Amino acid sequence: MSSDRWEIVLGIVAGLLVLWTVLVIVLWRGKPDDISLRNAMRLLPDLIRLLKRLAADSVMPRGVRIRLALLLGYLALPIDLVPDFIPVLGYADDAVVVALMLRSVTRRAGPEALERHWPGTTAGPAAVRRLCGLPQSST
Repeated sequence: MSSDRWEIVLGIVAGLLVLWTVLVIVLWRGKPDDISLRNAMRLLPDLIRLLKRLAADSVMPRGVRIRLALLLGYLALPIDLVPDFIPVLGYADDAVVVALMLRSVTRRAGPEALERHWPGTTAGPAAVRRLCGLPQSST
């Protein structure tokens, strides 16, 4: 391989590393301040069912359903955006990605979509709103 090819390969690798670093910073800055990995793990089964129900709802905007389907695919993959050996965010990256996506979905589809499709206890939606950094319901 000539030196020009090595420069191109190194440039691509450096560019991907910079993009990944920016992604980690965005995830870290976007996480809710009071995110609790323990609480997120307790909610995980209900959150997965909620995501499936929201993605299958034909009333939801198409863009929202596509994003939710992509999120479910990401969660099914064994590869994480942030490896688990990175302190704090390594284990919390899935929870942060789900929280950011639910925040986006709620802004687009409305908080009543979360309430309508929530499969768990009645206290669950309040916990999801806290996890996602959404305003609490006034009811």
